[in-house]
Amino acid sequence: MGRMTDKIALVVGGAKGIGRSIAERLAAEGAKVYLTGRQSADVESAAKAIGHGARGLIADASNAADLAQVVQTIKQEHGHIDALVLNAGISEPASLGQMTSEHFDRLFSVNVKGLVFGLQTAVPIMREGGSVVLMGSVAGSAGIANYATYGATKAAIRAYARTWTAELVPRGIRVNVLAPASTDTEMMAAVPDDVRAAIVSTIPMGRMARPGEVASAALFLLSDEASFIAGVELFVDGGMQQV
Repeated sequence: MGRMTDKIALVVGGAKGIGRSIAERLAAEGAKVYLTGRQSADVESAAKAIGHGARGLIADASNAADLAQVVQTIKQEHGHIDALVLNAGISEPASLGQMTSEHFDRLFSVNVKGLVFGLQTAVPIMREGGSVVLMGSVAGSAGIANYATYGATKAAIRAYARTWTAELVPRGIRVNVLAPASTDTEMMAAVPDDVRAAIVSTIPMGRMARPGEVASAALFLLSDEASFIAGVELFVDGGMQQV
């Protein structure tokens, strides 16, 4: 029997990269997985590849109405959510001098506003014993040149997790943050070799994270094995922010 057998899981931003890897792992561990993405081709491809009855739903993570429809679909089909992963996010560089109002609004709209109202929408149908994983980043606690706004969005997620833990623990719902370092996804495959080398040079373990390693950490936080863990920020960073 898998660690997520008979549990209903929603992975917002689960069509690509880390989110898809998390959705795959949850499904393999017995969960009925719903995943979202903006592009129908990506969503359909991910759901088909994952199998195990995974279902893909089209939704813009920054659009509260889209997320409300996703939650309503799950409510109609199962009545509740046990595991929620809010993974959707974007990263765009901009120095202080280059920063624009549009850049600021775009990152906070997807990375923070979408996450806040996504959780607000889902919580009413989460059961006691439910678990939430918010996708953070080492950038939330590291000063990375040209990524101030991105880092600020991830720091905001960490702050929200602390307060939401205090609010939701009485309902038996745990909230935790997962903070990976640069992860070797398809998006990173397009990064020039010299940039990849510069990134890896900051990681004591000498390589980027693998998507499956981040997924394993998410599975742990979502499972009953982490039943007494709430409000933490778990770094999956090869020691990057630890030494």
